[in-house]
Amino acid sequence: MSNEQPRAMVLVDVQNAYYTTRDAFAKHLNYNQLWADISHRYQIHVALAYAIERQDPKQQSFQNILRAIGFEVKLKPFIQRQDGSAKGDWDVGITVDAMLYAEQVDVVILVTGDGDFDILAQTLRMHYHKRVEVYGVERLTAASLIKAADQFIEINQPLLMP
Repeated sequence: MSNEQPRAMVLVDVQNAYYTTRDAFAKHLNYNQLWADISHRYQIHVALAYAIERQDPKQQSFQNILRAIGFEVKLKPFIQRQDGSAKGDWDVGITVDAMLYAEQVDVVILVTGDGDFDILAQTLRMHYHKRVEVYGVERLTAASLIKAADQFIEINQPLLMP
């Protein structure tokens, strides 16, 4: 029997993590601490952070920090509609990547509170036989997503920037 840690895939919905931690705590997620928390329990095989590209130097600096930690940053252009609304969600991209990489890992870790991912969590568990963990701000995470996961890990003070 191997002493190797189980292999994990980490999928971070950056927009969701930003807004939920900001709204709940007026703070930001500490990605270094998140990485340390996960890598303490798992060998991180794939780590993807999904963000919106706005050509903002502050955001580009943040994205470089994510890369330095070990995340591959995937960017989608920010789209401003004529009616003033905006579009830029990564739900389909996150789902496709989860399916593409699922066979290479033992655990899938979703960092989001978005209830749209409950179907993904259920599918990964039932059809791919993967453990699914969700990191989210409890009061801003969909109950259906918490229920669909094997484990819910609350983002709170230890995982926030000082």
